Amino acid sequence: MLNEINEIPLQIDMQEILNLLPHRFPFLLIDKVIKLEKGKSITAIKNTTFNEPFFQGHFPGHPVMPGVLILESMAQAGGILVLKTEEDNNLKNMLTYFMGIDKARFRKPIFPGSTIVLNVELIKRKQFIWIFHGTAAVDEKLCCEADLMASFVNP
Repeated sequence: MLNEINEIPLQIDMQEILNLLPHRFPFLLIDKVIKLEKGKSITAIKNTTFNEPFFQGHFPGHPVMPGVLILESMAQAGGILVLKTEEDNNLKNMLTYFMGIDKARFRKPIFPGSTIVLNVELIKRKQFIWIFHGTAAVDEKLCCEADLMASFVNP
């Protein structure tokens, strides 16, 4: 049952994520969306495995997910939120660029085999500029948080 008319109760699967985002493996960092409230927030999942290329070199013998990729996964979740919020507009034909990352904090490392729960909330928007607050947690423990700013531009 829907709490609000804009909430999508079912998850968004990989095929729809591929239809929404231009990213592809190994740079696609969202596996599924489990909750989306248009114009408000999104909860997405990233499952990490030892086979991911970044774990091989970061760091050998002690693999840790790079912080910039954690931030990128939050940004990709934010991109899905924007595209689902603005489905009737032409944003899908535009490119999304990072404009800023503020207040980024890395609280705990993320290791292979982790399920990352990404929560991204829309803070503010002004035309094609969107500002979000994102968190990444594993086993309900906060690993990363940041404020993200993105802009949609014509290619």
